[in-house]
Amino acid sequence: MKFFKIKSHAKVNLALNVIGKTSKLHKIESIVSFIDLHDLIYLKLIDKKDHIVTFKGRFSYNISKINTITSLLKLLDKKKLLNNQKFEIKIVKNIPQESGMGGGSMNAASLINFFIDKKIMRIKKNELIKVTSLIGSDVILGVKPQNTILSLKGKIKKYNKKIKLHTLVVKPNFGCSTKSIYSKVRTYSKSQFNFPKLSMLKVEYLCTLNNDLEEIAFKNYPKLKKIKSFLLTIANTAFVRMSGSGSSIVAYFHSKRACVNAYKQFKAKFNTHWCIVSKTI
Repeated sequence: MKFFKIKSHAKVNLALNVIGKTSKLHKIESIVSFIDLHDLIYLKLIDKKDHIVTFKGRFSYNISKINTITSLLKLLDKKKLLNNQKFEIKIVKNIPQESGMGGGSMNAASLINFFIDKKIMRIKKNELIKVTSLIGSDVILGVKPQNTILSLKGKIKKYNKKIKLHTLVVKPNFGCSTKSIYSKVRTYSKSQFNFPKLSMLKVEYLCTLNNDLEEIAFKNYPKLKKIKSFLLTIANTAFVRMSGSGSSIVAYFHSKRACVNAYKQFKAKFNTHWCIVSKTI
């Protein structure tokens, strides 16, 4: 049987507010989009006793044998949602780890999308929410990926409308630990996205927003603040924002030409940092 090929797109937080905390988790609200930067997942049905999962590519180093994908498959097997079918899965990692772009979570979401679309897995919405939450809090965002507003109490509103922005994604040669960044949150923002609406996806509105985790990340990693400050000096930059808990910093542009120009300027100053030109999808 031939391999199916799946694109697993990177998630970017256009805005992120930390609005409180439960006994275990922080409560956040966010405006989320997806960009053309993607991992590639190759998958086929196999006649074996166990699933086979392998990783390769530039950002495949140090991925544990117990990872997001193996955890997802184990859970789906336990719930008998795959009807005892086993798969060989090869993932080419183009999305950096610990970048705040949800690489592993979006891989899991992409597999869920595939299993549902191919009618390999039949699952009700409530059960789907439970399954994704057990794998990772942001996995649900990648199920049927669209521009999304995540509001209080985990309510998700998705929109078909595209934002049409070009992006320069920058990641220095270190990652940020999500757990470590959130552990240092001491103040909370007022909720802004309780009543989601399409106008919140307009660039004019997005420019007025923030990522509450930037202050903490910048204090821990001054290089991130330096990167953002430099990107803000480049002509025709619409806005610059850290994605998730970092360490990726994303600059947004209305045109590809402006974005490519920013890439050249950035590489001239920070030639050791990974960066890539992409666009929202």
